[in-house]
Amino acid sequence: MESNIEALEKRLWTAADQLRANSDFASNEYFLPVMGLIFLRHAYSRYLAVKPEIEAGLPSRGGVTRPLTKEDFTSRGAIFLQPEAQFDHLASLPDGADRAKAIIAAMEAVEGDYATLAGVLPKNEYQQLENDVLGDVLRIFNDPALQNAKGDVFGRIYEYFLTQFADQSAHDGGEFFTPPSIVQMIVNAIEPDHGSVLDPACGSGGMFVQSAHFIEKMQQDPTKVATFYGQEKNATTIRLAKMNLAVHGLEGRIEPGITYYTDAHELVGKADFVMANPPFNVDEVDAVKIKNDPRLPFGLPGVNKSKKVSNGNYLWISYFYSYLSDAGRAGFVMSSQASSAGGEEAKVRQKLIETGHVDAMIAIRGNFFYTRTVPCELWMFDKAKAAEHADKVLMLDARQVFRKVTRKVFDFSPEQSQNLTAIFWLYRGQEERFRELVAAYLDRAMAEALAGDAAMEPFLDALDRLIETLDEGAPDKLTDARAVFQVDWDTYVAATKSLGDEWIDGTVAIAELHEGRDALEPLAETSRDLVKQIDQLFKLAEKAHRDTGGKRGKTSPVKALEEARIDAVDQLKLVRYFHRQAHWLLSRFPDARLVAVPGLVKLVDRTELAVNDWSLTPGRYVGVAPEEEDEDFDFEGVMRDIHIELAGLNEEAAALAVQIQANFAGLGL
Repeated sequence: MESNIEALEKRLWTAADQLRANSDFASNEYFLPVMGLIFLRHAYSRYLAVKPEIEAGLPSRGGVTRPLTKEDFTSRGAIFLQPEAQFDHLASLPDGADRAKAIIAAMEAVEGDYATLAGVLPKNEYQQLENDVLGDVLRIFNDPALQNAKGDVFGRIYEYFLTQFADQSAHDGGEFFTPPSIVQMIVNAIEPDHGSVLDPACGSGGMFVQSAHFIEKMQQDPTKVATFYGQEKNATTIRLAKMNLAVHGLEGRIEPGITYYTDAHELVGKADFVMANPPFNVDEVDAVKIKNDPRLPFGLPGVNKSKKVSNGNYLWISYFYSYLSDAGRAGFVMSSQASSAGGEEAKVRQKLIETGHVDAMIAIRGNFFYTRTVPCELWMFDKAKAAEHADKVLMLDARQVFRKVTRKVFDFSPEQSQNLTAIFWLYRGQEERFRELVAAYLDRAMAEALAGDAAMEPFLDALDRLIETLDEGAPDKLTDARAVFQVDWDTYVAATKSLGDEWIDGTVAIAELHEGRDALEPLAETSRDLVKQIDQLFKLAEKAHRDTGGKRGKTSPVKALEEARIDAVDQLKLVRYFHRQAHWLLSRFPDARLVAVPGLVKLVDRTELAVNDWSLTPGRYVGVAPEEEDEDFDFEGVMRDIHIELAGLNEEAAALAVQIQANFAGLGL
């Protein structure tokens, strides 16, 4: 499913990107009309998802059912859409219809129902696009795959488009977008589940959306338990943020303003949660204007001869701290330079640490951001930190934890994010949550092992069918390998069923978790060996088919075998994958208690911080992890990474060739 969504995202982006070739829009101009149409399509998907449930619960009198209202949809994280604002209406317009006029009417209908969107949605921009171009774009976003999509697939696509626009610097160098992986880590660490949530550099509002998702997972309505406050300097980005919130059925009080000089919401000392990804290393902030700002309780950081703050990082850090209530928590992204900066910045940092409210630091490797390759750190404040941690800071070095998405972009897999979050649970004494996560991994590994038989059957059938097509009979190497594999597979299935009959889901006692991990280990290791056997069988079958004059094609038995092989291998890999997640946690925290793990985590006291110049750089404290032997070199993974890198280089080469050709044309050559 993941690969299908990724393919769909890329296909939609490629199609929508053709707008530039069919309009006079520059990159930073056409992203808003595109995002406006995605907004309508995303809103329609959410509308359709909740509508049947709403209608089933509507009261009726005298056989007449009450009509739908926007309140029905808001309570379910969606927005109400008038008929003229529903995407299928726009997509079904005939070629002779004025599509720009219809889209504008749709936007006006939404704004009419939601006062917070008044004047926010793009409208006049569509009049600059040809009618047939608009028709193409509407068809792009009415893709059948989207019509049948389950879950929040369009939410993924919405984020993907924001990512792509950021990657091509369509708007302020991509500053408006914080990768979901980073936002999710902040949300998991501070758990913004109630009250006022403030982002003084809110960009497209991703912090608010992820906070709302977190609240929904707690079985609560975010519109009833939380209020979102944002401030953003760019008017266009404010529009984008309001669209992003609205499409998720949320409202936010987002105000314009440069945070260095204005405090739009006057929430000093009042915010329950502060979350942000501010601009890094901003210089030339006017020190005279801000010297008496109550949001700077630790004083100004370094000021140069021109009476400018030479680096704004500690302005932001001070703002985030000052906004917090007596029990507030903050989580924000910051340049890695800030945690060990010297001079006046170090003095501010010392005062901050001495409050006892610096809770945790997380080091993130480079390439997590779409337009920045530098590493960063996540800072966490907690004014209601447990007494035993008052003079301590949790140092978490996550630079070795990542997943490669593209040649240029990394992120956390869902399981990596969960595993890092589990460290916070242990830090806060929530051992039960840690044990439940380990149990869930082991249960998942067991379930995937039991599902293996059904996934393997098509592969073995396809292999036998291919063998039957060989005119001169199958070579001994292939038939012998097939026989050996059958014996090994039958043994694996028997062991799986035997263990499955004894398995008890949800076991959370730490001793039993270790027993479960150990009991599953032979299956996990065997699944790895079976994957190698399957790959060898496929190579032997492919060679035998080729040697007898067979060709590859859509109807080739080799093609069918390859597809079945991929499914069987993917299923087997899940067993080892989820077992390894449980092992990752249990091997580092065997008693479900927080302990120092070299290269990963350490709880550092104030004495050690003082000795190290009050540095908050995790790598300075956690040490280096012992080198681990690579038990199973992931050849396919390495080849995939090479393919990703090659594809990226090819794309850049093609773009460069087009640019060179255009330059030659401009010179008349």
